[in-house]
Amino acid sequence: MNIDKKQRILVVDDSRTDRLYLRKILFHEGYEVIEATDGLDALSILSSEVPDLILLDIIMPGIDGIEVAKRIKENDKTSIIPIVMVSSMREDIKYRVNALKAGADDFLNKPVDSMELVARVQSLLKIKAYNEYIYNYKNDLENEVAIRTAELQKAFKKIKEVSLEIIYRLTQAAVYKDEGTGAHIKRVSLYAAAIARAMGLKETIVENILYASPMHDIGKIGIPDHILLKTGKLNQDEWEIMKQHTVIGSKILMKSNVEFIQLGEIIALTHHEKWDGSGYSQGLAGTQIPLAGRITALSDAFDAIGSQRPYKKALPVEKSFEIIKNSRGTHFDPDVVDAFFSIKDEILAIEKQHKDEYEFGASNFDKTHIINAITNSSINETIKCI
Repeated sequence: MNIDKKQRILVVDDSRTDRLYLRKILFHEGYEVIEATDGLDALSILSSEVPDLILLDIIMPGIDGIEVAKRIKENDKTSIIPIVMVSSMREDIKYRVNALKAGADDFLNKPVDSMELVARVQSLLKIKAYNEYIYNYKNDLENEVAIRTAELQKAFKKIKEVSLEIIYRLTQAAVYKDEGTGAHIKRVSLYAAAIARAMGLKETIVENILYASPMHDIGKIGIPDHILLKTGKLNQDEWEIMKQHTVIGSKILMKSNVEFIQLGEIIALTHHEKWDGSGYSQGLAGTQIPLAGRITALSDAFDAIGSQRPYKKALPVEKSFEIIKNSRGTHFDPDVVDAFFSIKDEILAIEKQHKDEYEFGASNFDKTHIINAITNSSINETIKCI
């Protein structure tokens, strides 16, 4: 028999005569033989050796062959090794049944016939080789899938990052004139996601809010410059036109098949609704207002209060917190306010990390206009316009 690498067979038998007999036959066939004198000795050997096949006597002192077989099959390291039970009890079916339950793969009766022994060993080793091939193929396939999955996840993460960056930049194009830089949009997005997470929303919803909330003011692209950039107080007609940016935004985003854009449509339409029903554009109140709209309303208001605009100065962050707190239950959903204050440190960290490098957008406002706007503004007027 031609064997490039000798296959090892563990012979476990308390009879020295039987071990020598089996060794002689197997050695002649080109196998390497390891001997164990009893069950404990076999288990000790198996702790460091992994043979290709085991010939295991059933009746031995201490631990019998059935118990040894059971332990071998329970161990992941040795479970694939074929076990041939060797017994002199031809008529005792009980032992065979118990051996099968323990995981035995085949049986030989004493005295062992040399031709039968060789045939059984060769057959089981072929089965083991096939099983090892399948096992290794499965592991290789799982490893390859894991590698490809990791690569896809990395690529998907990059695509999502790029998508969010595109959203930030394109939505900024709609509001560039009155908000100057994209920092406001980014902060509102991060605030909204943080609040949603603090409220215990599912991570998929949190991510959708992260992507959808930057589009809250996209409808401002449809507001005339003389209204959008006015440094003084808007008259009633102008204010009615300004309020239409919510409707315009929802129309821009409507009929999308993309989930976060669908949510963006809802946010664009409802982020100026107020908890007490005094907001616009539909006059919704309480839980009639979609949760994403309520969350974005607070995020947008908090950032707007603390941001400089052509028509107003920025208020200190603590003053912004005070205004939000005082508007709990009137302008803002109490639960959203509570979640907001529960992550105050995170909100401050976002505000610090994404500060404005303020520009007055595409329009050139001189200092006189700014000073006049600041002088003529009040906190109440600021809140009204949020």
